[in-house]
Amino acid sequence: MRVSVIGCGHLGIPHAAAMAELGHEVIGVDVDREKVARLNAGDCPIFEPGLPELLAEHIGGGRLRFTTDIAEAAAFAELHFIGVGTPIGAGGMRPGLGYGGGCLPKDVRAFTASARQLGATEAAGLLLAAEKINESRTRVAMDLVAEALGDRLLRGIRATVLGAAFKPDTSDVRESPALALAMALHRAGGVVTVHDPQASANALLRNPELDHTADLPAALTGAELVVLATEWPEYRQGDPGALVELPADPLLVDCRTTLDPDRWRSAGWRVHQLGRPGT
Repeated sequence: MRVSVIGCGHLGIPHAAAMAELGHEVIGVDVDREKVARLNAGDCPIFEPGLPELLAEHIGGGRLRFTTDIAEAAAFAELHFIGVGTPIGAGGMRPGLGYGGGCLPKDVRAFTASARQLGATEAAGLLLAAEKINESRTRVAMDLVAEALGDRLLRGIRATVLGAAFKPDTSDVRESPALALAMALHRAGGVVTVHDPQASANALLRNPELDHTADLPAALTGAELVVLATEWPEYRQGDPGALVELPADPLLVDCRTTLDPDRWRSAGWRVHQLGRPGT
């Protein structure tokens, strides 16, 4: 079948590549000419595991192409997919710091406004409560950081934040709880370095006042506080024994409660996690 995917961002690009992998002829549409040129050259502008390989295979094979011309897509395709403003799954709803990304936060706000306009005050109140709880997670995480530091003040502390993307396996930093926490640490006087294996470039554009790196050992070296903010596999599966000598103080605050605390503590780290006792 000939299909179009309208909107080629973090949702549309993977969907277009997946449809081509299933055997369909696919045309992707986006208003960003530079992005379309990159995609047609096989250069993937976002990170998703396995996506660059799919793009290279199907663009090279002629099954997938991209355009800025919506009329071209309308004339070509038998079926059209809208790739903007739609799929929230468990990946965007991890516990700990709250949800983020380009879809769910704005959708919740839109539903709240619509509910108010329709007079559905109880529904609006429920949605507003969800927003407020989500926004409060940064403060809860900061309270945990203060508890972990004990008598020490955050001002002047060299803090490394592990994670910038709003969830793992993406380079998307829109409304990222990890960056919100990094900025809260910065505003409280911390000297903040943010590490992310894929989202550092986007995080730098969004928050240039912070230091950013994709080099994990460099990020950890000399740190007096390490805060895990995005549950990347690189962190969950990392060797705590190989990393423990890098920071000035192996103090770890896991704001996603995703690490095995016994494994990290046995390697010499002091670990604090949301919802669990710290040592």
